[in-house]
Amino acid sequence: MKKLLLAGVALLMTVQAQAAQDPETVYNRSCASCHNGQMPIAARKGDTVAWQRLLEKGMDTLVAHTMNGYNAMPPRGMCMDCSAEDYKAVIEWLSK
Repeated sequence: MKKLLLAGVALLMTVQAQAAQDPETVYNRSCASCHNGQMPIAARKGDTVAWQRLLEKGMDTLVAHTMNGYNAMPPRGMCMDCSAEDYKAVIEWLSK
C-alpha cells in the first residue's frame, strides 16, 4: 500500500511540474548567444521549419540534448540553474 501511495505522489508531482523560470528570460540570459543566428547550426527563434524537424525527435530527446550537450551545444545549454521543465518551456517558446 505504501509503495502504491508513493508511486501516486511521484506521478502527481511529475504531472504538476512546471517551469520555474520565464522562458524568454532564460533565452536572453543563456541561449541567445547561439540561437540568435551567431551559430548557424543552432535553430533560431521562430524558424518553424528547423524547429519542426527538431521537435519530431521528441521533447524528451531535445531536453536530454540540452542537459547533456549535443554537437556544438554545451551541456546544460549555458543555464546551470535550469530544470528539465525550464528547458522544455524554452524549447516550446523557441519553436513558436
